[in-house]
Amino acid sequence: VIRPEPCGVCGSRIRFGKTAIKCCQCQLLLHTKCRQQCPSLCVPRPHHHAWPREGVLADFAPSTPPLVPTLVVQCVTEVETRGLTETGLYRVPGAEQLVREWKRKLLRAGGVLPALSSVTDIHVVCGVLKDFLRGLKEPLVTFSLHPAFLRAADIPDDAASDTALRHVVSKLPPANRDTLAFLMLHLLRVSHSPDCKMDVLNLSRVFGPTLVGHSSANPTPLAIMEDTPRQCKVVARLLSLPPSFWRGFVGTEQENLVPV
Repeated sequence: VIRPEPCGVCGSRIRFGKTAIKCCQCQLLLHTKCRQQCPSLCVPRPHHHAWPREGVLADFAPSTPPLVPTLVVQCVTEVETRGLTETGLYRVPGAEQLVREWKRKLLRAGGVLPALSSVTDIHVVCGVLKDFLRGLKEPLVTFSLHPAFLRAADIPDDAASDTALRHVVSKLPPANRDTLAFLMLHLLRVSHSPDCKMDVLNLSRVFGPTLVGHSSANPTPLAIMEDTPRQCKVVARLLSLPPSFWRGFVGTEQENLVPV
């Protein structure tokens, strides 16, 4: 396993470097120890009226503006309501089992989500948001624009790099662009909280792999090694853009979404 994914039988994450079993027909992935519990025949995944279990960001976004998935809005709102005094926000992991349970619960609920105020540990809410973004079929910056984001962030002149990044951001699919803007405004608020001790550098290390990822679904080990520092640079450069740029995308329709 190069990219950690959940086991199709027990649901727990199969970690990097572990051996796993994958069905060549239905692509079911599972731990070797879970092989005996695997159904003997390939079963098509049931169609659920709620959100899909996996997909690109647009699959989870509402059909009308604002194009930010409800799950993202609710997690961000909860974190900003009671998490901006927590040290290590987004860096400190939440309990993995609770993160998995709440993510499953929220995805099953679709657009009408249960209140996250009942989640005692705010780090679990942070974990749900990160896990949701990591679980998308392609990263927020998309596979096709991934090289352009890396090139723009690599430009040594800050002003030229900013101009290039603004141009690439504008080419994102609308749901990806709106959600990225919403998240950047949120992460800027986190970085400005002295209690969190999560400056732009710390946040870029956490969110680089999550938001930028790789240029394909199955990167080579060499690509993973080469991409990692550049992913962080992209997020750091995005966070250096002024909040007014990001507010220009979220627009008046999303004023009620973005917590003050």
